[in-house]
Amino acid sequence: MTRRTAITLAFLCLLIPPAFLVGQFWFFTIRPLAPPATVRLSIAPGMSVTQTATLLEKHDIIASAGNFRFLTRLNKGKGAIKGGIYEFSKAATPEEVLRRLLAGDIVLRRITIPEGFALKEIAARLENLGYGPAAEFLKLSRDPDFLKSLDLPGPSLEGYLFPETYFAALDASPRQLLQMMVREFRKRLSDDLVTAARDLGLTVPQLVTLASIVQKEAGNVGEMPTIASVFHNRLRLRMPLQADPTVIYGIENFNGNITKADLLRYTPYNTYKIPTLPPGPIASPGADALRATAFPADTKYLYFVAKGDGTHAFSTDLTRHNEAVRRYQLRRPPAR
Repeated sequence: MTRRTAITLAFLCLLIPPAFLVGQFWFFTIRPLAPPATVRLSIAPGMSVTQTATLLEKHDIIASAGNFRFLTRLNKGKGAIKGGIYEFSKAATPEEVLRRLLAGDIVLRRITIPEGFALKEIAARLENLGYGPAAEFLKLSRDPDFLKSLDLPGPSLEGYLFPETYFAALDASPRQLLQMMVREFRKRLSDDLVTAARDLGLTVPQLVTLASIVQKEAGNVGEMPTIASVFHNRLRLRMPLQADPTVIYGIENFNGNITKADLLRYTPYNTYKIPTLPPGPIASPGADALRATAFPADTKYLYFVAKGDGTHAFSTDLTRHNEAVRRYQLRRPPAR
């Protein structure tokens, strides 16, 4: 063997290990791997790449933690791995796994808050979805420091958690969920609504309060502007709103049956006893109720009564209203 041949062979021997490692890494990056069963992993915010890679390897989502760490270094300029709960079920290459972690492709839960839900109902729904005790949500929603951080008036978040369908992380905190709903409220409270309310003599809290009453009273969206007009007319004449939903809101542990005694009992929310708006919202009004309250129909109605089919009969005076009550509530023929 010549000296030249020996040098060539030695050089080739030096190249073989790096080439093997490169080939192994390349094969690692292109080989899809699927866990034996669907796996949900919680990646804590700030978890190191080493800890994350070890966790992925332990659950057979990747084949090599060491190669995954190297792959992460190669993608350093693309951002950091985001915390959250991830679900892995389908076969994926390590590059696809890393892309999901960098994008924050976490498992999201659908949260639907219906229009007209009160704070207690929202808290109960969030508890049922597994986000923690309702009491924790209620306590936070009345926390002065938290309310101050959100720059919201009033003693609680009642009325300011916008009714909508949300998608939130499985491990979202009560604070994050409430902040999300308040952000949506601010987005829906457009400048034209605020301006129109101001022209009617209403502040934003008063707008939300009256809209919450309209939301609870209306059987359908089409009647909301007319119902809003009744309340605006009454407020203008300093007449009590006489809205049953406000009375109910002021009753502790309401049993479902409103009585004459309830209507006579004084509470800050009994609009049969006070000739003004109650001190705050009684539920979360939706976009239609907010708009109807800011842009009410032009009517002279002062009364309405449910007809039993989801609509209402409206009247301009008490005589006609009593006739409507006899017809639709008492099911009696009109008086002659």
